[in-house]
Amino acid sequence: MKFRHPLAHEKIELQMTPMIDIVFLLLIFFVMTFKIVAAEGDFNIKMPLARPDSGTPDESLLPPLKLQLVADDEGRLLADGIRLNGQVFADFEGLHAHIRGLIGDDAGPGSVDDAEIEIDADYQLRYNHVIDAVTAVSGYVDADENVVKLIEKIKFTPPKPPPTG
Repeated sequence: MKFRHPLAHEKIELQMTPMIDIVFLLLIFFVMTFKIVAAEGDFNIKMPLARPDSGTPDESLLPPLKLQLVADDEGRLLADGIRLNGQVFADFEGLHAHIRGLIGDDAGPGSVDDAEIEIDADYQLRYNHVIDAVTAVSGYVDADENVVKLIEKIKFTPPKPPPTG
């Protein structure tokens, strides 16, 4: 007596129709739920150089602006703590208005495209004040919801810890 396996002569077929249905359902789901948003926080920031012996950029084209942020012992910004090249500002709105007057709103011939700013923040300054400073100098959104860029080249001085003792 020969023993024969019942599935030995049957052909196994893969059911492709349900797999294709699932793929199309996933495709439709991802296409319908995809939302395109504007890039947030896209800053062209130059961080401090890794080594002091590496090459430095040519600063003869346009001297960089120097923004100094001075904080108290608790990390709060002082009343006269916003200084741009020695000029004191009461708030970031005043700094923003000054930068807009300095750089100009429109791009094209005659605009300052190579403007650069260096931010020197105190070691204990709270992070939100640094972000407010970057926001004030980098640009704004106009009434038509267009992004107007002011200064794109932002660099930071290396942090200096407060003296101990």
